[in-house]
Amino acid sequence: MSKDKNPRRVADNEAMAKTRMLRTSSQKLNLVAQMIRGKKVGKAMTDLTFSKKRIADDVKKCLQSAVANAENNHNLDVDELVVAEAYVGKNLTMKRGRPRARGRFGKILKPFSELTILVRQVEEQT
Repeated sequence: MSKDKNPRRVADNEAMAKTRMLRTSSQKLNLVAQMIRGKKVGKAMTDLTFSKKRIADDVKKCLQSAVANAENNHNLDVDELVVAEAYVGKNLTMKRGRPRARGRFGKILKPFSELTILVRQVEEQT
């Protein structure tokens, strides 16, 4: 008498990975996520490896996690994977401040973001 297994949130030919608390703004993270949307996983990895953006390493780590989930948990073929979706969300914002001239206070906002990557197995057309 065990509980029923939770239904999958993604289709049978898909796998997902999510990274929370990335220390960058959503706008900057979305520029890097835009680079890999719709590309094959191998090409997306090389693009992230040679990107000059600081956050590209964290995006690459999330993509590697999605590929590992596809391979180990869902028995998908790594060579046929495509980045189907890569979307960005806001997370918390730390509020900091700095004293300014004439008794004023400069507000400093330090935003965090989250990234979700969905990879899909697509059969090659011959």
